[in-house]
Amino acid sequence: MPIKTLDIEKLNQVTGNQYELIVILSKRARQIAAQEKLELDEKLKYFEGFEDDDEFSFNEEQERISKEFEKRAHATQRSVEEMQRDQVYFRRPYAEDEEEK
Repeated sequence: MPIKTLDIEKLNQVTGNQYELIVILSKRARQIAAQEKLELDEKLKYFEGFEDDDEFSFNEEQERISKEFEKRAHATQRSVEEMQRDQVYFRRPYAEDEEEK
């Protein structure tokens, strides 16, 4: 996979703060990774409990599902792409606290 250079200044326009941007991207990447893990576990849970002679076909199917998930873009890369397309929702709780005072 080739390395792509990101235009941080362009992404900074969304938040105005580089460190805040990094925190938002990392939290979104963790959300994506957790969601993928749940999805993978749910798909592989189907194969639990099968004690059959046809175990080879089940192993092939499990391998196919696992490879499908491995081919997906990394969660960090997907979170950056979402931010570039302005699809990430975030809020600033400290700004809400100041408004209440």
